[in-house]
Amino acid sequence: MKSNCIIAIVDDDEAIREALGDVLRSYGYESRAFSSAEDFLTYGERSSIDCILLDVKMPGLSGLELQEILRDSPISNRIVFMTSHQEDIIRDTAVNGGACAFLGKPVDMELLIGLLGRLLGNR
Repeated sequence: MKSNCIIAIVDDDEAIREALGDVLRSYGYESRAFSSAEDFLTYGERSSIDCILLDVKMPGLSGLELQEILRDSPISNRIVFMTSHQEDIIRDTAVNGGACAFLGKPVDMELLIGLLGRLLGNR
């Protein structure tokens, strides 16, 4: 698959960031890894990001708090939440806040790649 899409991986777990980056690369996506919401917010090229794979619970700002900040910014990002914390209230907050999807961990990679294909198409 040919893709010019850049996907941000925002997760405090280094192993998850690396594994997702490897899988995305094997499908032709570029990725940028961030260990925290704050790390992502300092990234100077956020406008180049096509989609964010975002953990819910992280030290510092949570994924839901980052979603709220981004919703008020001029940059519109597609957000796919990934979490081990699948409580209904968290999922409802994420989806009501504009999230494209809410996936449980461990993430089903086939499901994720299919979802990204639908969200981003072949750019």
